[in-house]
Amino acid sequence: MNVAIIPARGGSKRIPKKNIKEFCGKPMIAYSIEAAKKSELFDKIVVSTDDESIAQVAKSFGVEVLERPKELADDFTPTIPVIAHAIKELELLEATSVCCIYATAPFVQASFLQVAYQKLLTCKASYCFSATTFAFPIQRAIKLENERVSMFEPQHFNTRSQDLEEAYHDAGQFYFGLPSAWLEGKMLFSKDSTIIKLPRYLVQDIDTLEDWRRAELMYKVLENENLI
Repeated sequence: MNVAIIPARGGSKRIPKKNIKEFCGKPMIAYSIEAAKKSELFDKIVVSTDDESIAQVAKSFGVEVLERPKELADDFTPTIPVIAHAIKELELLEATSVCCIYATAPFVQASFLQVAYQKLLTCKASYCFSATTFAFPIQRAIKLENERVSMFEPQHFNTRSQDLEEAYHDAGQFYFGLPSAWLEGKMLFSKDSTIIKLPRYLVQDIDTLEDWRRAELMYKVLENENLI
């Protein structure tokens, strides 16, 4: 059995009701639900939420809802305890995998979910999650202190970009994991994990209204080009 858990709390401050706010014609959470269904990987898709309005939207898209306790729904609650709670409540200890799909990931694609699931199994990792490359070499990053610039790694000032090791960052879309890994609280960014690489044009954090506008513009372009 494979299960998708979509965590969606109701207390978003910067973008109120972000999880169900309309994005290009649909509630934001609908994109994650639809990608999970289209992948045909999951025997069960569950939205974990503390908010009744989110619960109603989730049910309208044909998925189950798990009531999340308030102590797991504040601004500081990390993802792993939320998924561990769902595993315990839904008795998923014997599941093959449990995939966390974020509710604010409109670019998530069923095809990448399928590839990530296979990689989790073949690599025998604890987790497989979505990631993408940094657009600029991180070894040449700079910082500003007292209105003066310095490099984090000054030894690379003259190193050619093509000679620097490529770096990746979390794409913030989905995380396949073994039930035991979630329950043990294993770190996602560790030697127990592997990644599935996404193209940068499918990755956009949505934390502010400016991010939201940018993401909508990106989505419309990708849709017009049949890239999503």
